[in-house]
Amino acid sequence: MSRKEKEELDNDMELSAVDEETTDKKDVVKKDKKKSKKKKQKNVKEEVKPEDINIVKELLSLIIYIGVVVLLCYFIINFVGTRSRVDGSSMEPTLTDGDSLWVDKLSYTFGDPERFDVIIFNYDEDTTYVKRVIGLPGETVRIDQNGNIYINEQLLKEDYGKEVILPTNLGRANQPVVLGEDEYFVLGDNRNNSSDSRWADVGNVHREDIIGKVVLRIYPFSDFGVVR
Repeated sequence: MSRKEKEELDNDMELSAVDEETTDKKDVVKKDKKKSKKKKQKNVKEEVKPEDINIVKELLSLIIYIGVVVLLCYFIINFVGTRSRVDGSSMEPTLTDGDSLWVDKLSYTFGDPERFDVIIFNYDEDTTYVKRVIGLPGETVRIDQNGNIYINEQLLKEDYGKEVILPTNLGRANQPVVLGEDEYFVLGDNRNNSSDSRWADVGNVHREDIIGKVVLRIYPFSDFGVVR
C-alpha cells in the first residue's frame, strides 16, 4: 500500500469516527430532549392536578354553603320567624299603617300566647290580622256599656286602647263570650275602628290559626323597636 493510499484510509477512518461521534451526540441530544419533554409533561400534570382538585373542592364548598343557607332560610321562615306588614289603622297607636314587623313563631312552638301579646293570625286563606290577645282559653269575656272589659266578671286593668269602647261597638261582647280550650279573644288597640273578636266574621281565634307574636317593628327605621 502506498503512502498516499494509507493517508487516504486514515482520513476516511477519522471521518467515520467523527460521523459516529456526531451521530452519538445527536442521539444523546434526542434522548435529552425526550427526557426534558417527558419531565415538562410530568411537571404540567403535577401542576394541573392540584388545581383541578382545588376547583372541585371550591365547587363542593359552594354547593354545601348554598344548601346550608337555603336550609337556614327555610327553618327561619317556617319555625323561627317571618316578616309582616300592617295594613290599616286597627292597631293605632301601637302600630300604624305600613309598619313592617318581625313576627316570632318559635315562642308559640314551645309555649302559648299570653294576655296582651300582639299576635298575627290567619283570618282566611289569603288574609292575616294583627290584634292584641285579651281573653285566654276557658275564660269568659264581657264588655259593659261604659267600655269596661271583664274577664270572668273581673274588671281587666289595661291601658292599650286608643279610646273607650263606644256602646255601639260592643258587638257580641255585650253578652258573656265563653272561650273554648283552644280559643282566644282579641281586640285591636284602636277599639272603635277594629274588626276583631267582637264581630261574628272574626269571632274567637283558634290556636291553630295563630302564626306568631309580633316582637319588633323593623320599619320605618325611626320607629324601630320592641312592640309591647
